[in-house]
Amino acid sequence: MELSYDEIRRIHRLEKNSAKLVQVEQEFFNFLNEFIFKEKKEYLDSLKDFSSTKSRDFSNLKKMIEEIFALREKKLLNMALVASRTNVSDEDNMATQEKKLFNEILRALKKHNEILGDLFSDNGSTPQNKKDLNNLSVGILSDIPSFVGADMKEYGPFKKGSVEKLPVKIAKLLTERKLAEVKQ
Repeated sequence: MELSYDEIRRIHRLEKNSAKLVQVEQEFFNFLNEFIFKEKKEYLDSLKDFSSTKSRDFSNLKKMIEEIFALREKKLLNMALVASRTNVSDEDNMATQEKKLFNEILRALKKHNEILGDLFSDNGSTPQNKKDLNNLSVGILSDIPSFVGADMKEYGPFKKGSVEKLPVKIAKLLTERKLAEVKQ
């Protein structure tokens, strides 16, 4: 399949006017990449001739493609959200790259929904056995001397390679400074 301005305009119009994903080829983004490469080359050549028409056409093409991308992305997010709650997923009309994104989002949403399930589960577990949502397990990436946190409690010292359960704020501070990484 070779894309054209007309085909992109058609997809753009349909994406704007439909709540569902417009059907595209599995390799849509590969075809789009080839089309943009060709159009960009023509656009750059036209700059030598001071052609404002080609410049305007390329600018319009860029805006249309960005809008198609944003609309499809929003639809994928909504589809993943619905699928995470209903366990019914529909990958029809998705390009290969979109299927990968959809499945990654779906996995993340399902993992996040486990928190809700854990909050209301009654598997005979006592509060001590329930997941602690206020602490994170982090892997220590380098030796850290003891320090006092914002809560005025002392933490550490921590040895490189150890795994520690820390309050979320402290864990976030250490991960932002590349001293630790979150463990699952």
